[in-house]
Amino acid sequence: MKICITEYLSIDLDRERWECRRCGHDLGAARDNYKRGLLVYDRDPREIHQPLIDPTKYAYTFAPDPAYTALLEYYCPGCGTLVETEYTVPGHPPVRDIELDIDSLQEKARAWAADHGGTLPDPESLHRPAHARHQHKHS
Repeated sequence: MKICITEYLSIDLDRERWECRRCGHDLGAARDNYKRGLLVYDRDPREIHQPLIDPTKYAYTFAPDPAYTALLEYYCPGCGTLVETEYTVPGHPPVRDIELDIDSLQEKARAWAADHGGTLPDPESLHRPAHARHQHKHS
């Protein structure tokens, strides 16, 4: 049984594994940090946040200093989808931003599925208007 966690991450609760929602690539144990299974690009933050004033004239340009700011981009190794981006300090280990109680999640997912036909819906199937749409017509 798979549960969607973010736009690009899901957990296969039967196998207790993180997966990419785009390509299904296995990203590692669900009880571990999913970022361990992703490719990491350590981007120079000045590529994204370019100086606001001339760096040849001023020491401080309002752009992040790469000596103090790390911009890490995490990509799925299966399909290349950008899964997560984090700002941290250089040399800091990957931030563990998602930590789930897998045992409780399994129990609740199985109970919900048992009450609703045996499966969990894909989030995309739940995207529907809250009210009937008005049909606009020109006379």
